[in-house]
Amino acid sequence: MDPTRRLWWILGVMFALSFGALLFIGSEIYREMPPIPEQVVSEDGSTIYTRDDIQRGRQVWQTLGGQQTGSVWGHGAYVAPDWSADWLHREAVAILDIWSEGEFGTSFDRLDGERQAALRARLVPEMRTNTFDPADGTVVVSVDRAEAIEQVHGHYQALFGSDPEFHTLREQYAIADGALASTERQELLPAFFFWASWAASTERPGSDITYTNNWPHEPLVENTPSTGMAMWSMASIILLLGGVGALCWYYVATRHEGELPTPPANDPLLGGGPTPSQRAVAKYFYTVIGLFLAQMLLGMITAHYAVEGHGFYGFNLSEILPYSVARTWHTQLGVFWIATAWLATGLYVAPVISGHEPKFQKLGVDVLYVALLVVVVGSMAGEWFGVMQRFDLDTNFWLGHQGWEYVDLGRFWQILLFAGLMIWLGLVGRSLWPALKQPSENRALIVILFLSTIAIGLFYAAGLTWGKHTHLSMVTYWRWWVVHLWVEGFFEVFATAVVALLFTRMGLVRAKLATHAVLFATIVFLFGGILGTLHHLYFAGTPTSVIAIGAVFSALEVVPLVLIGFEAWENFQMRRAAPWVARYKWPILFFVAVAFWNLVGAGLLGFLINPPISLYYIQGLNTTPAHGHAALFGVYGMLGIGLLLFGLRGLTRDAGWNSRLLKPTFWLLNIGLAAMVFGSLLPAGVYQAFWSITEGLWYARSPEIIHSTVMETLVWLRVPGDILFAAGGALLAWFVFGLWRGGRLEARPVDTSAPQRPADSEAGAEPAVVRSVGKP
Repeated sequence: MDPTRRLWWILGVMFALSFGALLFIGSEIYREMPPIPEQVVSEDGSTIYTRDDIQRGRQVWQTLGGQQTGSVWGHGAYVAPDWSADWLHREAVAILDIWSEGEFGTSFDRLDGERQAALRARLVPEMRTNTFDPADGTVVVSVDRAEAIEQVHGHYQALFGSDPEFHTLREQYAIADGALASTERQELLPAFFFWASWAASTERPGSDITYTNNWPHEPLVENTPSTGMAMWSMASIILLLGGVGALCWYYVATRHEGELPTPPANDPLLGGGPTPSQRAVAKYFYTVIGLFLAQMLLGMITAHYAVEGHGFYGFNLSEILPYSVARTWHTQLGVFWIATAWLATGLYVAPVISGHEPKFQKLGVDVLYVALLVVVVGSMAGEWFGVMQRFDLDTNFWLGHQGWEYVDLGRFWQILLFAGLMIWLGLVGRSLWPALKQPSENRALIVILFLSTIAIGLFYAAGLTWGKHTHLSMVTYWRWWVVHLWVEGFFEVFATAVVALLFTRMGLVRAKLATHAVLFATIVFLFGGILGTLHHLYFAGTPTSVIAIGAVFSALEVVPLVLIGFEAWENFQMRRAAPWVARYKWPILFFVAVAFWNLVGAGLLGFLINPPISLYYIQGLNTTPAHGHAALFGVYGMLGIGLLLFGLRGLTRDAGWNSRLLKPTFWLLNIGLAAMVFGSLLPAGVYQAFWSITEGLWYARSPEIIHSTVMETLVWLRVPGDILFAAGGALLAWFVFGLWRGGRLEARPVDTSAPQRPADSEAGAEPAVVRSVGKP
């Protein structure tokens, strides 16, 4: 069988089997997720919470910003506590104190070791025994536990209100005074926190493991790692080593570089000037810079909230820009500007690849741009109104803040974004169609690009699968389809295909070799990446099978990254292939940076948190943002900037391209990111991990640790890296402003009345540019 066809078969079979398995696991999660009781009652018959209280309490939590205000089951922000772990510890301590006062007339911490040990032994079955009755949906708790629940309920009710006694604690948590002005909402919120904690401490029927697989670490109730968790962690390390060895063997055994093509004498990406639609794409690139600068500013504000929870250098910013809003906008803008850069690249390169400018293409590009602006501005405004408690609970779901990190925007804005992606899919597809129909050496690459375009458009629909009251386990399952598969998966395949097509189009790589490389990379990446999604779900109320499958395949995600140095070196060498390639030196070097951060951010820091035994202790600590910053910006952000520069290079006159600004931009961004990650975020995560292992997650996220001298010093140590990074961003903005001000090429008219010849893929062939019909 032809090698290319064999790779296609492998990709198709792997894709079908992987998604089949992922969907089957989703059905198992649905079947075994922790129940939401119809009511929680005391043994004396009094009702504590109802199902409606728990569900509406979750909606209240979402209006506060949800996962942007602390976390639940480890997913969310890091200044406030993990509410499931915090409730669990507070309830356990309250029960011990109630028993101690009732039996010994003093608080638990004043008892001798023997009496403390006896009460702790009694506490374990009290908290872990599953009293849920599936017949009537009732959970029954003891009278003493009901009293403890009432005490913890009062704590949260006062915390999220305006009680002056809790002002200092609110400031430490970066929660504004009067975050919930409504008494009704203050009453509802603790019901959801109780349920999340109940699932984390209650054993599954017929099992000695809780619904959240014994997470979080809480010695008081014997929440400790299971045997299976340790075993699958060891298996993942062995598979990683075996996978690395197998991939290196395969790479050496099958790699045939062959003779490199002779690049053409002149730049084949230039000639005749940009088409009207390509020229219209320029505003996307300019908008990317604006969104990037806004994200940087919000990142600085968000980081400062870790040391001054209500203010920004003395000014009470929380009254107009609460922490949860600043962090929401920071994370959301990161996705928006990177995605916009990639979407713009698709619109820009499609006419280059096919040699075809469809009728009304420019109009479509302009309409899509307006739609994207509406989504960005509208969703951000809605999130602010939601957190400021201006919407009722149902309106907040549609127009406000959904509370799911990276998928925070209200459902109405989600639908508009999906519609925009469908427009983008149509625009790119109609432009690529002539090249898809025309046999050529790079047709397979174009097919990969087109299929990834379809996946990008359709897979965002996973974010539309949940409703207002969908179970938290299922929301988490589908949310990671968006964050892991949409953002980290198919966008990466799309970008890989785009870069390969650009290099083949420039005559730097032979089409056949590039096709094999892209197909192989896609297979290896998605083989681990699709089912590797499950490593985000270990403790989300999922069955133990998720740990086994997630551990294995998340380890395999790291395997292809060991060869990333070859990709970096090959990209670096291409800048010397011909004199005119120097025009693309800095875009190519940004691709080299992508390879570096892929290994460091996605590989090393990713595997640090992926094994179950590791993630058990460090989920929800600063080790996660260390990985997130290095991977999201280091890989996807650097790639977005590289693609942006490639696009702008074709839209700019040589005289307007000031490369001198790009050298400091490149180094400031990379050095600043490294200083931020390794000088602040990672050490903070390691420090928290020590306390999580020693005392429990609740303590690692408590004010005693978050606002300790060590942690606040580490936050301040982030400032030098932030300054360097911000300087790099400012220089990039200045560079792009210079292009906008005096370097732009004018669009030339294109006659779309007759079909045009698709781009020739042969290295060294006549430059294929979009031509006006009748002109040479």
